[in-house]
Amino acid sequence: MNRYLIEVAHDNTVNACVRAAELFLRTGSHFLTHADWGCKDGDHKAWLIVEVDSKEEARNIVPPELRAAARVVALNSFTMAQVDELRQKHGA
Repeated sequence: MNRYLIEVAHDNTVNACVRAAELFLRTGSHFLTHADWGCKDGDHKAWLIVEVDSKEEARNIVPPELRAAARVVALNSFTMAQVDELRQKHGA
């Protein structure tokens, strides 16, 4: 399984916040009901980190009404050896 960060933005209005939150919660999807939101701090986005097989599968977790605007990023971590290897390859 791969890890993905899903970011879903919505407009900066109370109605948009309510609509987005309701769409997530009504799905009943474990992923969506555990989203983190930035609305109370003025950043009108929801974030999820999911473990699924593909980027497409991650995108399909998002409700259809919000899917086109969703950003999906494959996540990885680095070891110090990998950082050193990157530095050597890129002459940093």
